Amino acid sequence: MSRADEERPEEVLFFRRWLANPMKVGAVLPSSPQLARLLAKQARPGPDQCIVELGPGTGPVTKALLANGIPAERLFVVEIDPKLCEYLRREFPNVSVIQGDARNLKALLPAEWVGKVACVVSGIPMLPLPVEVQRGLTRAAFDVMAPGGQIVQYTYSPASPIKTKALGLIGRRMGIAMLNFPPAWVWGYLPEPKQATV
Repeated sequence: MSRADEERPEEVLFFRRWLANPMKVGAVLPSSPQLARLLAKQARPGPDQCIVELGPGTGPVTKALLANGIPAERLFVVEIDPKLCEYLRREFPNVSVIQGDARNLKALLPAEWVGKVACVVSGIPMLPLPVEVQRGLTRAAFDVMAPGGQIVQYTYSPASPIKTKALGLIGRRMGIAMLNFPPAWVWGYLPEPKQATV
């Protein structure tokens, strides 16, 4: 490892994991501080609630969530890549780092927190995923959420990365991080209200 690599281990690890599996990592560089702050701002848990982050990578959003006042013991990060999990556990020893597929979120999350998730912040690259994979991920997120909870997702496309109509969701743009490379849009998603039956 060169001296430059030693000075920027987060970027080097992230880039290597991207080379190993570009479809799962989805970006060449970690999220910028501006994007991380914009995502963290959307996460506002109640006193008995927690936050779940999916696909944290090397943890720039994790860091922003903690800086935004989320207690470490009420933050759960779910990462599928074992090498990134090792890194996250070293960097954030007081945060629960869970290795696994986010579609199994209900089984991965400690049972006492199921139904108490205020917000799921997602860094999973949704845009290229088939609708059935998106369905599995969004259902898993809403299955563990408290009433009124939302998914917060970022994307490098101005269009919604999640197929809202097919999945019965309402999506809205919540902001843009122009200083990110590339620029990133933040979206929020809620389930469509169920129609009352007569």
